[in-house]
Amino acid sequence: MRIPLTRRTLLKGSGVAIGLPMLEAMAPKAHADAVGKRPVKRLVCLSNNYGVYRKAFFPEQPGRDYEMSPTLAPLEKHREDFTVFSHLDHGISGGHACVPTLLSGVRPYLAAQFPEGNISMDQKAAEFVGAQTPFASMTLQVNEANLISFTRTGVQVPAIDLAQVYRALFLDESPEAKAATSERLARHSSILDVVLEDARKVHRQLGKRDQQKFDEYLHSVRSLEQKIVQQKPWLEKPKPKTEMKEPRPTGSTEKDLRTMMELIALAIQTDSCRIFTLSSGFRGGDFGLGGGYHGFSHHGEREKEVAALKLIEGNQIAGMSYLIDLLKAQEDTRNGGTLFDHTMILFGCGMATGQHSTKDLPLVLAGGGFRLGEHRAYPEEEGQRVPAANLLLSMLQNFGIEIDQFGTSSGTLRGLEWRAA
Repeated sequence: MRIPLTRRTLLKGSGVAIGLPMLEAMAPKAHADAVGKRPVKRLVCLSNNYGVYRKAFFPEQPGRDYEMSPTLAPLEKHREDFTVFSHLDHGISGGHACVPTLLSGVRPYLAAQFPEGNISMDQKAAEFVGAQTPFASMTLQVNEANLISFTRTGVQVPAIDLAQVYRALFLDESPEAKAATSERLARHSSILDVVLEDARKVHRQLGKRDQQKFDEYLHSVRSLEQKIVQQKPWLEKPKPKTEMKEPRPTGSTEKDLRTMMELIALAIQTDSCRIFTLSSGFRGGDFGLGGGYHGFSHHGEREKEVAALKLIEGNQIAGMSYLIDLLKAQEDTRNGGTLFDHTMILFGCGMATGQHSTKDLPLVLAGGGFRLGEHRAYPEEEGQRVPAANLLLSMLQNFGIEIDQFGTSSGTLRGLEWRAA
């Protein structure tokens, strides 16, 4: 299906050039000079909360000539544009409690032991993007709670559904709603001004150890202040137009997931947002199945439950494949090539299987200009294992962030390079 949004549509729909997706005038002036100096990167993270059925997910042979596994079969046509990884994980245990660690490797209750807490990869990238787009990131859900996005202060980012995504991207607020938002931002700014002034006075009275803790608090306040400042320029800018009608949940995860992929592709095409996390799951009646995802995941190798998992997880990979189709079909007017060429798409789970194992996470990376097209099997012996966070660090560096450590990483992922822009 072709993305229902083109330059012609925008010109016809709005009648003015400012509706076009790639105009520098759509970005705050502070970032205008940066356009064109480096490639514009996008990041999509896809997940579920129950892992995968391993025997249908991981290929048996490493290398480029591996036989495609049943669950990954929907990606066959994109074989040269994705890599599946074996024996990468975060080296932690805890079953369901590890689901939120996918994009950092850090258990939330241990966040204080890390310089950046348990900030997730998507939110680290969102900080880097800042106000270059109307939405620094979008956390999404389709019939499943999204548990994987965390700010550097340890706050879980709430997720939105199909209708909320569409309204955020394409429906302009009324003048009254805009005025209320502007007033709210001004009020919050005033409150923060007072808080920061009082905080400086308190800071001078503290000892060195308390000052360090207080500095962390001040950083949180300043981050909130910065977000408020970033939101203001976008209040009066008109949103892009689309012929796509506002979607309504259909009761089918398969259909709703495809629609969400179309919305992600539209958001990327209009440069409304560059960073997305999406968790998808199962709804009773999907594929004619009764029962629940959690129950299926404790399959015990029973035929009925295993068959259900193959359908559910195959649908998630089919959604990833569909998103690649959509992005390959659209020209990248900023970077050249297609939108897919500069969009990284990661599929993964913080818990490897529904039976609570967190070892050997299911991880697939597509796009972004990486040199892909293989099944990479890393050492599985203790003492030689490679942290999954090394993959996250490699992706953040590809995104343009100049760091040499992230979460529980020990370095970048060797053998994973990207082509020069």
